Amino acid sequence: MDNTNVDRETLRELADAGNETALDQLLDEGSRHAGLLLTRRAAAAGDLCELQRISDAGYEEAGTELDQLLQAPGGRRS
Repeated sequence: MDNTNVDRETLRELADAGNETALDQLLDEGSRHAGLLLTRRAAAAGDLCELQRISDAGYEEAGTELDQLLQAPGGRRS
């Protein structure tokens, strides 16, 4: 299969529909929207490793969420 370039608008539509690959690709490209969606999902699930990955990709709010989860008593947000 040929590697085709997908335009950013199509990626965003797929990401909005919950496509993880599209979200990851947008995050890799520096999309704040993808960072927000992935951060919300990871924070809701308490997925600390995913929050770290998102933070490492450059979305600072994921680092903030990670810090809050780590500092909360019992590992839960207050």
